Amino acid sequence: MSDDQKPQRPKAQPVRGMQDFLGEPAARFEHVAQTFRDVSRRFGFRRVEVPVVEFTHVFARTLGETTDVVSKEMYSFEDRNGESLTLRPEFTAGICRAYISEGWQQFAPLKLVTHGPLFRYERPQKGRYRQFHQIDAEVIGAAEPAADVELIAFADLLLKELGVQGVTLQLNTLGDAETRAAWRDGLVAHFSAHKDVLSEESRKRLETNPLRILDSKEAADRPLVEAAPAIDAYMSAEAGAFFEAVQKGLQASGVAFERQARLVRGFDYYRHTAFEFVSDALGSQATVIGGGRYDGLIEAMGGPHTPAVGWAGGIERLMMLCSEPAAADVEVALVPMGEAAELAANGLLAELRAAGFAAEQGWRGNMKKRMERAAKSGARFAVILGDSELEAGTVALKDMAAGTQRTVARADLLAVLQAAR
Repeated sequence: MSDDQKPQRPKAQPVRGMQDFLGEPAARFEHVAQTFRDVSRRFGFRRVEVPVVEFTHVFARTLGETTDVVSKEMYSFEDRNGESLTLRPEFTAGICRAYISEGWQQFAPLKLVTHGPLFRYERPQKGRYRQFHQIDAEVIGAAEPAADVELIAFADLLLKELGVQGVTLQLNTLGDAETRAAWRDGLVAHFSAHKDVLSEESRKRLETNPLRILDSKEAADRPLVEAAPAIDAYMSAEAGAFFEAVQKGLQASGVAFERQARLVRGFDYYRHTAFEFVSDALGSQATVIGGGRYDGLIEAMGGPHTPAVGWAGGIERLMMLCSEPAAADVEVALVPMGEAAELAANGLLAELRAAGFAAEQGWRGNMKKRMERAAKSGARFAVILGDSELEAGTVALKDMAAGTQRTVARADLLAVLQAAR
């Protein structure tokens, strides 16, 4: 077989809508995740892990068969036993499934956080990918408005810690079951009276999920959406009191918000609080963090009636909005010159790392090349070690930012570096 006849290997390239991270993007990714972990610790949330794959019905029953996510966007497949499985498109359904199947009711109320990859087959664009990553926070088993306040305050502090600017918290209520049902009937009556001018998508939603018409971006729908009745006209006294308590709690916590009376969550299990942190810098992908109270979800999945509230945020979107690059990973770069120095550097690296310093050394190149590598690593200090330093029991310590260099006794190096932190 000639070379021309040999089968060509496929070109190595990523699947559309998937991305690779290295260098600054990877550092920003970790910066978002680490800040999320730090703030969640301050609020007393616990890490939870759930599988990347669930039975398809976990998402079909919770998200709804008619939603775009279930009908168009899920990555579903049959395993060898003929079971329909799905790569998770969101976290909440899997966490609620685990709450039921693993008997976590005994631990309620639970304050849980997680982050990781999710999968949706949708058109890739800025801030939206087919494999994307989210941070997620849930409070399960707490019916009090204070749980909503704490969860929203958590998201607010996280955005501040990340240095995200130009974000507005939009807040609404979906009321209790009585309020929501009455509002839904009012919206159906309103939109049905103008059905002939609704967009095709909104006419479908009128039959399946009328609250989602309020989300329509179609120009033909906007006047009707603006004229639609607000939920306040249907609010029960209990629902009104709950929403008032949430607003007062946020004000007492110093969390600024704007009322957005047409902000909705379309699924029937949502109750009371709905909210979105919206950025003015992301175009159509404006929501940075969004969530709400879903008191009916666990019950809809076959579990006991369990109040719950949660939110999720896209890591890729937050990466684009962080005001500052992530801090350098390396604090100390070792620059050994000569075989004896390279051997001695192993012990020094072990000592520095055991003391909590992020340290590394270059493995090849002359002095100039190794110093260039130390500079590129972002290290604050370079520790230079050669034959003369080994003989004298010293190292040369260079402050990379200031450009100054001094001789330090090898025995004192750790204390000098710790004092400079």
